[in-house]
Amino acid sequence: MSTNNKEESDKVAASSRQPKDSASATHDATSKKQQEQGPPPSSTQPKQVPAKTSQPSATAAAAASTTKPSTAGSVAKTQPEPPPFEKGLVEQIKREFGDLVKVIFIKPLRIKIQVEPQDIVKVARFLRDSIGFDHAESAGGTDYPKDNQIEVIYHLGSYSKEELAAHILWLTTRTNRDDARLPTLINVYKSVEYHERECYEMLGVYFEGHPRNERFLLPEDWADIPPLRRDFRIKGR
Repeated sequence: MSTNNKEESDKVAASSRQPKDSASATHDATSKKQQEQGPPPSSTQPKQVPAKTSQPSATAAAAASTTKPSTAGSVAKTQPEPPPFEKGLVEQIKREFGDLVKVIFIKPLRIKIQVEPQDIVKVARFLRDSIGFDHAESAGGTDYPKDNQIEVIYHLGSYSKEELAAHILWLTTRTNRDDARLPTLINVYKSVEYHERECYEMLGVYFEGHPRNERFLLPEDWADIPPLRRDFRIKGR
């Protein structure tokens, strides 16, 4: 190849590379400028979402509803209806004595009523003669220091009436703790003789009309308070 032809080929090659190198340089300058200025605003750029308010989400609301019981539509609890037979017995007693008898509870096979000390003998006679509770199965007492009272409870049953055979009626009364005195029921229910003596001995309740308010469990020289009162303490403890 001649020297002239070689020079012409080099010029053509240089002229063909010049636009590419120029375009590349222009593109690099533009990219550098965009990096310095940051991306231009675009319609495809995601819109800024305003911050959420303090309104709780559905999940939080559901959780709150489980922690706080709703009062809407709640049904108030009611006492169960007393059994018909026991309720009928109480109605007979109330018809006879009215407000002199306070009904504590009525349950299947169990009734508890409370009367004042001066009324207990006549109520016991009515229960024996008119209702059919013909004997006292046991008697006991409970000390209530905060109320300054002692409660005596007679558990009455029946041998004479088959429909009452499984029933127990609690006949109760209360007396002042500082001067514990009650009428005896020994003339209505002979079986209370030793039960009342035990209440006298262990709780300090004196039964007026009882022939033997005497000790039979504790020593004769017992000098402490009745041992079933709540303020009794064993010596040395």
